[in-house]
Amino acid sequence: MTITDTTVELQSVAVGATTPGLAPGIGRWRTVRGFGGRILSTVISIAVVLLAWQLFLKLLHVNSFIGRGPLDVWRYLTSNAAARAQLWHASVTTLRDAGVGLAAGTVAALVCAVIFNLARSVEQTLLPIALVLSSVPLVAMTPLIALIFGRGLMGVTVIAGIVTFFPTLVNVTLALRRTPEASIDLCHAYGADRFLTLRKVQFPSALPALFASLRIAAPLALVGALLAEWLATGKGLGYLMLQSQTLSNYGLVWSSVAAVTAYSFGLYTVISWLERLVLDRFGSLPT
Repeated sequence: MTITDTTVELQSVAVGATTPGLAPGIGRWRTVRGFGGRILSTVISIAVVLLAWQLFLKLLHVNSFIGRGPLDVWRYLTSNAAARAQLWHASVTTLRDAGVGLAAGTVAALVCAVIFNLARSVEQTLLPIALVLSSVPLVAMTPLIALIFGRGLMGVTVIAGIVTFFPTLVNVTLALRRTPEASIDLCHAYGADRFLTLRKVQFPSALPALFASLRIAAPLALVGALLAEWLATGKGLGYLMLQSQTLSNYGLVWSSVAAVTAYSFGLYTVISWLERLVLDRFGSLPT
């Protein structure tokens, strides 16, 4: 038996393989029931957000000239083609900025986490510095980042990537460190080197922590992109909200806020769906 066979078998046992002999009809019913449950929970979440939005306006007695409820936003967008076009164009820019920042921050965090795992002395030196830097307010760093990297896509990528980098780095580094010692010892017993152990055992063990970090970081990447657009680039939803507020176009302001909320919820849902697919396909070792 090779080390690859052993580690794959170990992963299958650890995560719990599908029960042998399970009737196909029962398996399909469980899939349909799980899918229906997820749809129901999504509908309930949306309903709760819309209700909280309306109650917020009512309980705080927000002036109708400023405040817009869900129905007001719906009527505004369905009756104003120019506003829909503005919102769509700005949304494309913001989603691009947030997506590139999220991807760049995640890749950088994974590379650093692997280096920290392979060289503990590097981790002990650099991880405290990273934690200190993560406490610096992003608003204070944005002008400096824009000055260094410019006001284009690179500057926005750095700003959006920063909010993704730190939570992913810390969570994945801790997850790699907390891989069960028995699994690592088994790999060493079969002659696996550190890189093979990392790829076959430690990284699958860290997948839940990685996806948990992504669920947190994706909305934060949107916030980072909005902040960069507001303070640096003059594009996207961040600038559109600032411009609309200056012109007292509160319908467009509230529409932009609703769009950002919907995009955050959508990113969270997509990452959760990808997590199920990846963990079902590759499995993960218990942490």
